[in-house]
Amino acid sequence: MKVIRIAAALLIGADGRTLLVRKRGTQAFMQPGGKIDAGETAVNALARELHEELGLRVEPEQAQFLGEFSAVAANEPGFEVNCQLYRLDVAHDVTPAAEIEEVLWVDAGDVSHVALAPLTRDSILPLYRRLQSA
Repeated sequence: MKVIRIAAALLIGADGRTLLVRKRGTQAFMQPGGKIDAGETAVNALARELHEELGLRVEPEQAQFLGEFSAVAANEPGFEVNCQLYRLDVAHDVTPAAEIEEVLWVDAGDVSHVALAPLTRDSILPLYRRLQSA
């Protein structure tokens, strides 16, 4: 299976909720972030993507590495995503831009009514719930 290398953020707002995004023309919500360009570090890719997609300016050193996760890609059939996940706590508003059509803040409760990317559903939200209950 072909692998897409991405960097993603477990973005936590001032109220403790986490941000999910949905790209234009897709159904599934996922963490903000994106593909890592050649020669780019994961954390620098993340900072670039958050600025392009949400208007957020973050310093790479603010990001706390949470681990590496893999899952079937939500929007690219026949691909797997390999994700470097970072936690970022943000207090400012986000503005959907570039290919982001919709943003959604969710808490650690039930999100069964939301279409989720496999990586978000199976790995990242369970981790978020563990962090919130710690």
